Amino acid sequence: TAFGLLPPYLNKPLMDQVLAPKGPGRPLEDRLKLLGILVLVLALSRVLMSALSAAQGWLSAWLGNRITHDIRSRLYHHLQYLSLSFYDRRQLGTVISRINQDTGQLQQFLVWGVQDLVVNFLLIVGIGVMLFWMNWRLALWVLLPAPFIAFLAHSFWWRLRLYIQRFFHRWGRLNAFLSETLSGLKIVRAFAQEPREISRFRQRSWELALTGVQVERAWAVAFSGISLLIMLGTILVWYVGGRQVLFGRMTLGTLMAFLMYVGMFYGPMRALSWLVNWSSRSLAAAERVFEVLDTRPDVRDADDAVPMPRIEGRIEFRDVTFGYEKNKPVLKDINLKIEPGEMIGLVGHSGAGKTTTVNLICRFYDVDSGEILIDGVPLHKIRLQDLRRQIGIVPQDTFLFSGTIAENISYAKPEATREEIIRAAKIANAHDFILRKPDGYDTVIGEGGQGLSSGEKQRIAIARAVLHNPRILILDEATSQVDVETERQIQEAIARLVEGRTTIAIAHRLSTLKNADRLVVLKEGKIVEVGTHDELLEKKGEFHRLVQMYREVSQVRAVVR
Repeated sequence: TAFGLLPPYLNKPLMDQVLAPKGPGRPLEDRLKLLGILVLVLALSRVLMSALSAAQGWLSAWLGNRITHDIRSRLYHHLQYLSLSFYDRRQLGTVISRINQDTGQLQQFLVWGVQDLVVNFLLIVGIGVMLFWMNWRLALWVLLPAPFIAFLAHSFWWRLRLYIQRFFHRWGRLNAFLSETLSGLKIVRAFAQEPREISRFRQRSWELALTGVQVERAWAVAFSGISLLIMLGTILVWYVGGRQVLFGRMTLGTLMAFLMYVGMFYGPMRALSWLVNWSSRSLAAAERVFEVLDTRPDVRDADDAVPMPRIEGRIEFRDVTFGYEKNKPVLKDINLKIEPGEMIGLVGHSGAGKTTTVNLICRFYDVDSGEILIDGVPLHKIRLQDLRRQIGIVPQDTFLFSGTIAENISYAKPEATREEIIRAAKIANAHDFILRKPDGYDTVIGEGGQGLSSGEKQRIAIARAVLHNPRILILDEATSQVDVETERQIQEAIARLVEGRTTIAIAHRLSTLKNADRLVVLKEGKIVEVGTHDELLEKKGEFHRLVQMYREVSQVRAVVR
């Protein structure tokens, strides 16, 4: 900033003492020498200013990117620990847009916006001092448009902020739409709905475009008004300064230097008006980012949470009621005791509350009333890390990460040896099909397990749980995606695996639960029957009715085949 203020000032002696001196002036030789000195000083100031500007740009870029990295990392860290209920209420695409788009908008402002703000503010102050030092009366005319410029920028700032908030909201909706439709592309094509989805995308994209036009139109009006005021201010200085030169109250060199400072003075003001647009975008992005950061997880460690390095596996439900929405309970007054090493089968229609029951054991959600105890300790008083490290789960919807098959099997135990991975795969009946892959255990699979069949993905998920070696094992439709022969082999492996572990199994194929120590029958969120497979059949109650329905469906399937 200091070096930038020097060239206009050098213009005064250059005009008054070298190029257009009043009266006889200095000898030509002295003027030539002074010209050389002034040009040399000017050149040096430009070189130093360029070097400092490069250093300033590098430092700003480093600081801005470092701060953005910290914000993005903190945001992702926070998202990892937010409760599942947070994601239940939001589309995944809108969450991703906050990590990528919003932090990117902040990055631009931190790298360039803050730098421009500081530099232009210092320029305005420095130039203002020079203007008042050279001619304070004329300087007052320079400041005449400043209040009007500030008022105009402030007035449009609030309108811009409203439009930009709407713009980011619609951008998030568009990202969510893309994430959803591209993930479900097979379904779109299976039902020949490409034209419909293209139309829906164009509608959302057009809404975003219209909002973008509103933003740019509001800014164009504001910027045009500011530019007009700056131009009028410059014309006013030319007129008043020109009169002073004509009447001999100011030299031509002083006026030229003054006018150069005026141009430099209004330049930063114009740049600061650009920052109104930039800061509005960044503020809207910051609000969206910090909205997430300020969200506290519903499920978190209690202040008096206790470590439990080893769980025996005793589980007890005491009058548990839970619902994903208020006043809409999914489970009602559940009372159940599960002993260590016992295998429990959860049975019931879809929506009866089976998966919700195991979600509560994992403490993905907190109960609305009642309590769940593990080894006699209330679930909310056990440290989450200790609890989940000792629970293994094979979910109904198998999810695999991009990477090798070995990396997916060892996801819960990254330090596992290749021998341990192979042993787990053999137990899950996955070893043989893995060896048939091009690179065996080092075969790279795509996102969500692309390149694998449903049954293969299911068996890798089972191997992952086996390697985890949990004290509590949850099988949520663990054999739903395999054929009958493979299911038989997996059931034999699971029978060996569950020894000494508490196991909760869910299965639509009721025959797969014959080996369970007890079956718990759920209906409309309540436990209606508890007993062994044979005991419940003899009762001829709800379980008997479910078995009869299952047999009828199996017979129909056999006929169709």
